[in-house]
Amino acid sequence: MSDLVTIDLKNHVADVRLNRPEKMNAINQDMWQAISEAGAELKDNREIRAIVLSGNGRAFCAGLDMASFQQMGDRDRTKSSVIPIAKPSELPGNLAQTAAILWKRLPVPVIGALHGVAYGAGAQIALGADIRFAAPDLRFSVMEIKWGLIPDVGITQTLRDLVPLDIAKELTFTGRILDGEAAKELGLVTHAAKDPLARAMELAADIASKSPDAIRSGKRLLEAAWRADERTGLELETKLQLDLIGSDNQLEAVRANFEKRAPDFKDAK
Repeated sequence: MSDLVTIDLKNHVADVRLNRPEKMNAINQDMWQAISEAGAELKDNREIRAIVLSGNGRAFCAGLDMASFQQMGDRDRTKSSVIPIAKPSELPGNLAQTAAILWKRLPVPVIGALHGVAYGAGAQIALGADIRFAAPDLRFSVMEIKWGLIPDVGITQTLRDLVPLDIAKELTFTGRILDGEAAKELGLVTHAAKDPLARAMELAADIASKSPDAIRSGKRLLEAAWRADERTGLELETKLQLDLIGSDNQLEAVRANFEKRAPDFKDAK
């Protein structure tokens, strides 16, 4: 896998970092591909129980690499890396959209730790995480309007779960830059924290201490049923619960509680 995205696994927590610090983790064609490859690697690792997504250096992600804008005069979209149209996996959407959507589709919780800036594509990648911690001085913007564009990195599938339509429209139409506190007030981030990476790691460790089967089922339930019809949601609750009851990790959770000890869970099947 490319070193543009690094993965460090410890105690069932995957520390995933965008790793182009000299460019504030700005996205180019190689980085789109590296994020997609990282997602594929994370998806198949049953040892992972939680993921922390952050950026090395001064920022989470400054958005699209400036060099990409120089290619926008090329009207042949199939030759331009500005919109990577290749379909990389079974996920819907193109390679850029996969960079945001894959975090929602991973079977374990993904916690974003945001600092510096999260602009444009960087903001949209962050919105794909399940939970987000942001530094109070974070600079966050759906910035595509500045370049005469619309946000197209999966925002239709992420922002709708966080803010009302009028707020989404305002952010899209203005490119307004928000600090961490303002982003929290709007619901774009979950928590403002002086050290977002430390807080994200702390939460990930807590999640990793719980039954991995129940955690995976909980994420699957909420992702699948949150916008589904009533019957779909209730039936999925029942199905997933029946699968858990009496399983090895569920019984271990019960024993550990009665015996007042830390549970010893097996990796998810």
